[in-house]
Amino acid sequence: MSKKQDIMTATLDLIDEEGLQSVTFSKIFKRANVGSGTMYNYFANKEELVNAVYKEARMLMGDYLMQDYNPASSLYERFRCLQLNRLQFGIHCPKEFMFIDSFSYSPYISPELRAMDDAHNSRDVIISLIIEGQKQGILKEMDSHLCHQLMHGMIASILKGYYVKKYPMNELQIQQIMEASWKAILV
Repeated sequence: MSKKQDIMTATLDLIDEEGLQSVTFSKIFKRANVGSGTMYNYFANKEELVNAVYKEARMLMGDYLMQDYNPASSLYERFRCLQLNRLQFGIHCPKEFMFIDSFSYSPYISPELRAMDDAHNSRDVIISLIIEGQKQGILKEMDSHLCHQLMHGMIASILKGYYVKKYPMNELQIQQIMEASWKAILV
Protein backbone atom coordinates (compact mmCIF):
# COMPACT_ATOMS: atom_id res chain seq x y z
CA MET A 1 0.00 0.00 0.00
CA SER A 2 1.30 3.47 -0.86
CA LYS A 3 1.77 6.21 1.72
CA LYS A 4 -1.09 8.13 0.12
CA GLN A 5 -3.35 5.09 0.51
CA ASP A 6 -2.14 4.63 4.11
CA ILE A 7 -3.17 8.22 4.84
CA MET A 8 -6.59 7.78 3.23
CA THR A 9 -7.22 4.48 5.03
CA ALA A 10 -6.18 5.97 8.36
CA THR A 11 -8.49 8.94 7.75
CA LEU A 12 -11.48 6.71 6.97
CA ASP A 13 -10.77 4.54 10.02
CA LEU A 14 -10.56 7.58 12.29
CA ILE A 15 -13.72 9.13 10.86
CA ASP A 16 -15.49 5.82 11.47
CA GLU A 17 -14.21 5.58 15.05
CA GLU A 18 -14.33 9.21 16.20
CA GLY A 19 -16.32 11.27 13.73
CA LEU A 20 -15.04 13.78 11.22
CA GLN A 21 -14.78 16.73 13.61
CA SER A 22 -12.48 14.81 15.96
CA VAL A 23 -10.03 13.77 13.27
CA THR A 24 -6.87 15.83 13.31
CA PHE A 25 -3.79 15.68 11.16
CA SER A 26 -1.73 14.57 14.16
CA LYS A 27 -4.03 11.58 14.67
CA ILE A 28 -3.80 10.77 10.97
CA PHE A 29 0.03 11.04 11.03
CA LYS A 30 0.18 8.63 13.93
CA ARG A 31 -2.34 6.12 12.53
CA ALA A 32 -0.82 6.17 9.02
CA ASN A 33 2.73 6.20 10.42
CA VAL A 34 3.75 9.15 8.26
CA GLY A 35 5.25 12.55 8.90
CA SER A 36 3.61 15.87 8.20
CA GLY A 37 5.78 16.40 5.13
CA THR A 38 4.49 13.19 3.60
CA MET A 39 0.91 14.22 4.31
CA TYR A 40 1.35 17.62 2.67
CA ASN A 41 2.93 16.02 -0.41
CA TYR A 42 -0.48 14.55 -1.13
CA PHE A 43 -3.05 16.81 0.53
CA ALA A 44 -2.99 20.56 1.13
CA ASN A 45 -5.58 20.45 3.91
CA LYS A 46 -8.16 18.32 5.69
CA GLU A 47 -10.92 19.24 3.24
CA GLU A 48 -8.86 18.02 0.29
CA LEU A 49 -8.07 14.77 2.12
CA VAL A 50 -11.70 14.15 3.08
CA ASN A 51 -12.77 14.79 -0.50
CA ALA A 52 -10.21 12.26 -1.77
CA VAL A 53 -11.49 9.66 0.72
CA TYR A 54 -15.07 10.41 -0.33
CA LYS A 55 -14.25 10.11 -4.03
CA GLU A 56 -12.52 6.77 -3.49
CA ALA A 57 -15.48 5.44 -1.48
CA ARG A 58 -17.95 6.59 -4.16
CA MET A 59 -15.90 4.91 -6.89
CA LEU A 60 -15.86 1.68 -4.88
CA MET A 61 -19.61 1.89 -4.37
CA GLY A 62 -20.10 2.41 -8.11
CA ASP A 63 -18.04 -0.70 -8.79
CA TYR A 64 -20.23 -2.69 -6.41
CA LEU A 65 -23.50 -1.32 -7.78
CA MET A 66 -22.72 -2.38 -11.33
CA GLN A 67 -21.47 -5.91 -10.58
CA ASP A 68 -23.38 -8.42 -12.75
CA TYR A 69 -25.72 -5.67 -13.97
CA ASN A 70 -27.30 -6.65 -17.26
CA PRO A 71 -29.10 -3.84 -19.11
CA ALA A 72 -31.00 -6.45 -21.12
CA SER A 73 -32.64 -7.95 -18.01
CA SER A 74 -36.19 -7.13 -16.95
CA LEU A 75 -36.85 -3.94 -15.03
CA TYR A 76 -37.38 -5.92 -11.83
CA GLU A 77 -34.16 -7.93 -12.27
CA ARG A 78 -32.14 -4.77 -12.90
CA PHE A 79 -33.69 -3.07 -9.86
CA ARG A 80 -33.02 -6.15 -7.75
CA CYS A 81 -29.41 -6.35 -8.93
CA LEU A 82 -28.76 -2.69 -8.07
CA GLN A 83 -30.42 -2.93 -4.65
CA LEU A 84 -28.73 -6.21 -3.81
CA ASN A 85 -25.37 -4.76 -4.85
CA ARG A 86 -26.03 -1.66 -2.71
CA LEU A 87 -26.77 -3.94 0.25
CA GLN A 88 -23.68 -6.08 -0.43
CA PHE A 89 -21.53 -2.94 -0.62
CA GLY A 90 -22.82 -1.90 2.80
CA ILE A 91 -22.21 -5.36 4.25
CA HIS A 92 -18.68 -5.71 2.84
CA CYS A 93 -17.58 -2.06 3.10
CA PRO A 94 -19.37 -0.64 6.14
CA LYS A 95 -16.92 2.21 6.76
CA GLU A 96 -17.19 3.42 3.20
CA PHE A 97 -20.97 3.02 3.14
CA MET A 98 -21.45 4.97 6.37
CA PHE A 99 -18.98 7.64 5.29
CA ILE A 100 -20.86 8.20 2.02
CA ASP A 101 -24.23 8.10 3.77
CA SER A 102 -23.17 10.48 6.54
CA PHE A 103 -21.12 12.99 4.59
CA SER A 104 -22.70 13.27 1.15
CA TYR A 105 -24.27 16.56 2.20
CA SER A 106 -21.50 17.78 4.48
CA PRO A 107 -19.91 21.15 3.70
CA TYR A 108 -16.58 19.26 3.67
CA ILE A 109 -17.59 17.55 0.42
CA SER A 110 -17.32 19.89 -2.55
CA PRO A 111 -20.47 20.37 -4.65
CA GLU A 112 -18.58 19.16 -7.74
CA LEU A 113 -17.57 15.96 -6.00
CA ARG A 114 -21.06 15.43 -4.61
CA ALA A 115 -22.43 15.67 -8.16
CA MET A 116 -19.78 13.40 -9.68
CA ASP A 117 -20.59 9.99 -10.98
CA ASP A 118 -18.42 6.93 -10.79
CA ALA A 119 -16.63 5.20 -13.66
CA HIS A 120 -19.78 3.18 -14.43
CA ASN A 121 -22.21 6.12 -14.28
CA SER A 122 -24.22 4.07 -11.77
CA ARG A 123 -26.33 7.05 -10.70
CA ASP A 124 -27.38 7.63 -14.33
CA VAL A 125 -28.16 3.92 -14.68
CA ILE A 126 -30.37 4.02 -11.58
CA ILE A 127 -32.16 7.22 -12.61
CA SER A 128 -32.72 5.83 -16.13
CA LEU A 129 -34.15 2.62 -14.66
CA ILE A 130 -36.56 4.63 -12.50
CA ILE A 131 -37.68 6.80 -15.42
CA GLU A 132 -38.15 3.72 -17.61
CA GLY A 133 -40.28 2.09 -14.91
CA GLN A 134 -42.35 5.25 -14.55
CA LYS A 135 -42.93 5.47 -18.32
CA GLN A 136 -44.10 1.85 -18.28
CA GLY A 137 -46.53 2.67 -15.46
CA ILE A 138 -44.80 0.20 -13.11
CA LEU A 139 -43.08 2.63 -10.73
CA LYS A 140 -44.63 5.51 -8.81
CA GLU A 141 -44.68 8.89 -10.46
CA MET A 142 -42.32 10.93 -8.36
CA ASP A 143 -39.11 12.84 -8.91
CA SER A 144 -36.57 10.24 -10.04
CA HIS A 145 -33.92 11.59 -7.67
CA LEU A 146 -36.36 11.38 -4.77
CA CYS A 147 -37.17 7.79 -5.75
CA HIS A 148 -33.44 7.00 -5.88
CA GLN A 149 -33.01 8.51 -2.43
CA LEU A 150 -35.88 6.36 -1.17
CA MET A 151 -34.18 3.24 -2.59
CA HIS A 152 -30.88 4.19 -0.95
CA GLY A 153 -32.50 5.23 2.31
CA MET A 154 -34.25 1.91 2.80
CA ILE A 155 -30.98 0.00 2.41
CA ALA A 156 -29.10 2.52 4.59
CA SER A 157 -31.62 2.20 7.40
CA ILE A 158 -31.50 -1.59 7.32
CA LEU A 159 -27.70 -1.62 7.26
CA LYS A 160 -27.50 0.70 10.27
CA GLY A 161 -29.58 -1.77 12.28
CA TYR A 162 -27.44 -4.64 11.01
CA TYR A 163 -24.22 -2.83 12.01
CA VAL A 164 -25.36 -2.59 15.64
CA LYS A 165 -26.47 -6.24 15.58
CA LYS A 166 -30.15 -5.38 15.90
CA TYR A 167 -30.90 -8.32 13.59
CA PRO A 168 -29.02 -10.85 11.48
CA MET A 169 -28.73 -10.66 7.73
CA ASN A 170 -29.39 -14.07 6.24
CA GLU A 171 -30.66 -15.08 2.80
CA LEU A 172 -34.32 -14.94 3.85
CA GLN A 173 -33.99 -11.40 5.21
CA ILE A 174 -32.10 -10.29 2.11
CA GLN A 175 -34.93 -11.61 -0.09
CA GLN A 176 -37.49 -9.84 2.12
CA ILE A 177 -35.53 -6.59 1.88
CA MET A 178 -35.40 -6.82 -1.91
CA GLU A 179 -39.15 -7.46 -2.16
CA ALA A 180 -40.05 -4.69 0.30
CA SER A 181 -37.84 -2.13 -1.44
CA TRP A 182 -39.39 -3.05 -4.81
CA LYS A 183 -42.94 -2.80 -3.43
CA ALA A 184 -42.13 0.59 -1.89
CA ILE A 185 -41.75 2.17 -5.33
CA LEU A 186 -44.36 0.17 -7.27
CA VAL A 187 -47.55 1.85 -8.43
